[in-house]
Amino acid sequence: MPTGKWMAVVWPAFLAAGVLEIVVFAFIDPHDLHWHDAALPLSRQGIYTLAFFVFWAVTLASSALTALLNMSAAEVND
Repeated sequence: MPTGKWMAVVWPAFLAAGVLEIVVFAFIDPHDLHWHDAALPLSRQGIYTLAFFVFWAVTLASSALTALLNMSAAEVND
């Protein structure tokens, strides 16, 4: 994929991750999250940050897959 087209993937993924972050943490308090019956050893801000990057990675993968499937065979094989 040409370099200029990556921004067409990264920005929508960034915006979707931001919206997902707002929706998820509107209903969930980060200090209520547990991993293997133990509270997460991060501050609220740390959990927000980690969650944002996880959401961004997932939405980036989704956007990249969509862009890849939208390419013609000639573009993929170049």
